[in-house]
Amino acid sequence: MQVSVTEAKGQLTELVRRAEAGDEVILTRHGHAAVRLVPVKTGPDRRSRRALLEAVRTAASVKATTGPNAARSQDFLYGADGLPE
Repeated sequence: MQVSVTEAKGQLTELVRRAEAGDEVILTRHGHAAVRLVPVKTGPDRRSRRALLEAVRTAASVKATTGPNAARSQDFLYGADGLPE
């Protein structure tokens, strides 16, 4: 739905309701699209963010595997004398 800014002044409440309901509302100025009205998405609250982080941490700890120490990870490149092989 496209509405000129001049027309929108008188029906702003209705346009906001339609945008909240999911309709695309575009305000035009001199025949060209200028603004799109979209509903504001609310972010997750603190409790749900914390629960998500805990779930990710738990899943990651289950998948984590122990491997070589990072300090020793390239030992296969060097011989007993410390020189490249």
